[in-house]
Amino acid sequence: MNYQELVNVYIKLDSTTKRLEKTEIISDFLKTIDDDSIYDICLLILGGVFPAWSDKELGIGDKLLIQAIAKVVGVNKTKVEEQINADGDLGIACEKLFLNKKQTTFFAKSLTIDFVFTSLQRLSDISGNNSTNKKISIITELLSLASASEAKYISRTIIEELRIGVGEGIVRDAISQAFNIDKKVTERAHMLTNDLGLVASVAQRQGEVGLKKLTLTPGKPVKPMLAQLSPGIKESIKEMGEALCETKYDGIRLQIHRVNDKILIFTRRLENITLAMPEIVKLIDENLPHFDFIVEGEVIATKNGKPISFQNILRRVKRKYNIEEAIENVPLKVFLFDVLFYKKPMIDEPLIERRRTLEEIVDTSKDEINLSDMIICTCENANDAEALFKKSIDENHEGIMIKDASEPYIPGLRGKKMLKFKAEPETLDLVVVGGVRGLGKRGDFIGSYLVALRDENDNLKTVAHVATGLDDETLEYLTGKMKEYELSQKDNRIFVQPKIVLEIAFSEIVKSPEYEAGYSLRFPVVKGIRSDKGLEDIDTIERLKSMYKE
Repeated sequence: MNYQELVNVYIKLDSTTKRLEKTEIISDFLKTIDDDSIYDICLLILGGVFPAWSDKELGIGDKLLIQAIAKVVGVNKTKVEEQINADGDLGIACEKLFLNKKQTTFFAKSLTIDFVFTSLQRLSDISGNNSTNKKISIITELLSLASASEAKYISRTIIEELRIGVGEGIVRDAISQAFNIDKKVTERAHMLTNDLGLVASVAQRQGEVGLKKLTLTPGKPVKPMLAQLSPGIKESIKEMGEALCETKYDGIRLQIHRVNDKILIFTRRLENITLAMPEIVKLIDENLPHFDFIVEGEVIATKNGKPISFQNILRRVKRKYNIEEAIENVPLKVFLFDVLFYKKPMIDEPLIERRRTLEEIVDTSKDEINLSDMIICTCENANDAEALFKKSIDENHEGIMIKDASEPYIPGLRGKKMLKFKAEPETLDLVVVGGVRGLGKRGDFIGSYLVALRDENDNLKTVAHVATGLDDETLEYLTGKMKEYELSQKDNRIFVQPKIVLEIAFSEIVKSPEYEAGYSLRFPVVKGIRSDKGLEDIDTIERLKSMYKE
């Protein structure tokens, strides 16, 4: 299939903001595919060439891409940069430059989806001597064969900014619609595999029967089950009947897999951080059975045996060099709280049974590996849960989790079966989309940050400017990131790719016509940079409205 056919779909998707229309466009296209390219196409529609859980990445920055574009269209890099600044979008700038390019390729063959997909995948395998030139060679070969519209979307795919307003939910619904499959079946298949390309491929060939056979596979991470805010400890326990209450740790959530002799560690964003945590790999290898499993837990940073700031563990996870030094300077401690797979899938078993299995398979004789501090509560002993909450706070943890003891594990969903009760007021995770340069002594920094959340169509809607809670070191770091992700500037304002997620505290939610969300935050304060979260993890307008009503 020619790549231009997919580009035509991109253009249609770009022309509407309505979720149902986007779903129908993709569904109609999927029905026309009669070969194995459906896997590749689903990933390309999502803006990439690897499943979400893959540790492979294209690793191409704007500068390298600009160099390739300049070479193909026959202009210097400055001209490309000027066009990007004028349009505020690398893809649009690329399309305009291609429409006016000086060099023409005669007798060029049509780009196929397979050629584009495999060429982009090859970029991730190139390293070592002369790797930059090899990568530029692959990109220039692609762009040399591309039309202006094809170049627009190839360049956007390379920098992973497709910008057509399509998320996993829309693609998942389109698969159901295209192949006449119950949405719940498709949703569960996606939850268990976290690979929409695979889900589409099986749906196309085997239908609903094939999707029902898909299950957990150690080595392929699944999206974590998510928590809502508890209205109160006793109230939540009463509603559940029997609740498993455990300490809520201020660390990074881990999903740990064993596949044969290999141990893999993923974050809640499904990033593979195995190499950053060799001591955790060793702990898991020594203190859990040598059978395939998937367990969940939280890792915290400690000093003198006590928990320290969440930001310390973030810096540790991002570390690629001098790991041995980091191990010594930032000791880690793991608290495991669930098992999703042990010799067989376990997510459909009640939580209380999964906890019993976890207790049987984990050796906690070493201080660095633990089970979460937990009690089982009913209305009769709800005071014990309040005592656990106080104990958790006294030990510098965040609060407690309250989980329905009879419930299965539901990947990727936020519901009332798993709740969190914290000492501090609830915060919002928001993405930075712009900023304003500071004044006075902060004139060299971006001093105020425009933040946004997601609507029901996964479009970003601004909700506030935040300028407090930032020390000079953090401002310097954020300003550097803003320059790295810059899309355009106007006067003292900068607009950026939605890459930086901030945790924001506030005093009140108010209605406001000033921001696209229709609401704003009073006295917003940055609590921290959430490097462990991505665009898909930020909060939604639906949650904001719910908090406003409460």
